[in-house]
Amino acid sequence: MADKIFVGRRKTSTARVILRSGSGKVTINDKEFETFFPQSLSREDILAPLKLTQTIGNYDVFVNVKGGGTSGQAEAIRLGISRALVDVNPEFRTVLKAQGFLSRDPRMVERKKYGRPKARKRFQFSKR
Repeated sequence: MADKIFVGRRKTSTARVILRSGSGKVTINDKEFETFFPQSLSREDILAPLKLTQTIGNYDVFVNVKGGGTSGQAEAIRLGISRALVDVNPEFRTVLKAQGFLSRDPRMVERKKYGRPKARKRFQFSKR
């Protein structure tokens, strides 16, 4: 059986997730889970779909992630894991959708405009 790759995106981060039945090991970019994400909040965010569906020790998760920062990468991985779990068992869809784990967050960084220091910030106004 060939592994299916599920993609999750957030901001400028892209995560490719492979789910295999196993002991519950999470590997991100060939590194240990705790090494790649030292913040506990990011780790909890990634494991949230597995905890919600009560499959935390049933699957090995292999992830390739690139782009963006740590929070964007964590949420991209969460979306990829959620999509993979729905493919494994379609009954998980209602539970994950209710938590908002199956919707991609469309918010992106607004581009910088010319004549301004940032996207919306303006230079200081001087009356005289």
